[in-house]
Amino acid sequence: MASQLKNLSDFSHTTIPSAAPYRFGIVVAEWNAEITNALYQGAYNSLVANGALADNIMSYTVPGSFELTSGADLLLKTGKLDAVICLGCVIQGETRHFDFICNAVANGVSNVAVKYAKPVIFGVLTTDNQQQAIDRAGGKHGNKGDEAAITAIKMAALAETLKG
Repeated sequence: MASQLKNLSDFSHTTIPSAAPYRFGIVVAEWNAEITNALYQGAYNSLVANGALADNIMSYTVPGSFELTSGADLLLKTGKLDAVICLGCVIQGETRHFDFICNAVANGVSNVAVKYAKPVIFGVLTTDNQQQAIDRAGGKHGNKGDEAAITAIKMAALAETLKG
């Protein structure tokens, strides 16, 4: 049975609020740069396409996916942002390193979000191979960077709504 091709970055079924009133941080891992740069372009372009002002998007790189948590923490410590998007790519290798990094980043991103009561978006690909990463960084399955940006917009809007 062949799997059906699906672009996972299709948002035609949902309403996306304007990103204009919000300030976003994007933290991008330099490791697997071909993939993470594509994720970044997707995220940045989606933010702008949905109304974010270029001056309201702070973008920084960190060495690898493990450092995304520290990067998000440093950005939120400034008090200037409504949401942070973490973009990285961890590809399965021959050792358990993959498991440790993926778990640490997922937990770290959640912890930073709770610490600051701000949306911190997990835009990290955790794939078995390079092709799966390419397929999810602007390839046949869409761009997880787009998805992370839309999630950041929606969560920033939710946080504003709940403030009262």
